[in-house]
Amino acid sequence: MTNSKIWLSSPHMGGNEQKFVNEAFDTNWVAPLGPNVNGLEKDLEKYLGNEVHVGALSSGTAAIHLGLILLDVKAGDEVICQSMTFSASANPILYLGATPVFIDSEEETWNICPKALEEAIVDCIAKGKKPKAIIAVHLYGVPYQIDAIKAISHKYDIPVLEDSAEALGSSYKGHKCGTFGDIGVLSFNGNKIITTSGGGAIVAKSKELKDKAVFFATQSRDEAPHYQHSEIGYNYRMSNICAGIGRGQMEVLDAHVQLRRDMHDFYVDLFATIDVVTVFTVPNDDYFANYWLTAIVIEPNAAVGIDRETLRLCFEQANIESRPLWKPMHLQPIFDKYPYYGTKIAETLFEYGLCVPSGSNLTKAERERIKEVVNKFFK
Repeated sequence: MTNSKIWLSSPHMGGNEQKFVNEAFDTNWVAPLGPNVNGLEKDLEKYLGNEVHVGALSSGTAAIHLGLILLDVKAGDEVICQSMTFSASANPILYLGATPVFIDSEEETWNICPKALEEAIVDCIAKGKKPKAIIAVHLYGVPYQIDAIKAISHKYDIPVLEDSAEALGSSYKGHKCGTFGDIGVLSFNGNKIITTSGGGAIVAKSKELKDKAVFFATQSRDEAPHYQHSEIGYNYRMSNICAGIGRGQMEVLDAHVQLRRDMHDFYVDLFATIDVVTVFTVPNDDYFANYWLTAIVIEPNAAVGIDRETLRLCFEQANIESRPLWKPMHLQPIFDKYPYYGTKIAETLFEYGLCVPSGSNLTKAERERIKEVVNKFFK
């Protein structure tokens, strides 16, 4: 009998999602508004704290796009962006006709490097074009260097768009990720900590800013008895059905975070005696990671055939999904012509790093299959 596929990060239902979805059908709220949308927003606001205001949207990418619009990014502007991230962090910069300026990672959190960030800002200003915004990402649920990035943001008066797509449930010094930037972004894609099947949210510091985002997300319809539009709008609002899934998922969010952290602990134990493997872990107790994906770095040894790609292929042969780290944006064909500041930390991590199965619903038997492949490979 063929072993079933072990996925990198599959959806994990809590049990009550269907109740909220059924309510949407029973009350005929099958639209991009309704009680579940309002309820999910309130649930998220309560969870995040810090008096934030949340707007539920169709995707995290939509939230980044609207966030940049709210930060007044226009065609010809420059926007600084972490290079090691998923392309959705950077694509909306191009939607607006702006120019991305990519920044290397630092070694502790793998996130945007403060030193390279300031170098880029100084250089951009010297060339007569001060960046309009900084997109900083909490990679794999590990918070970026909040204090250092915030200090640079304040020093040069450049707002931060906090991409917390991978970090719902993570925190820094007791405060939830998604609440540190001038605008925050969440994702509920099918592979995230919790899901709405697709979907995302924008996190604002004021109700006025949240309302403006929702206005843009609902085709920028003016106050009028007829359809009137004075600004460009978008079809970015979350459906009431998807929001119902999210309301059920919010009930199990903390439990799912703990299960992801348990998977991280599993890998720490598994690789404890394998010197050539390092498990990506927070630098100190100020950081609390949801460990959305557990990532490892493998020191290659050509003499015995050990490297990241060989291990990935061994997992694949056993019907287990693993994946190289995000390929840095400055190495991507669509982005390789844009400015980049830093050294080769992100490039090196991509070359040697691997994401391993991290789902909150992995069984004991599936862990044993993963363990078997690892032990055989490094034997």
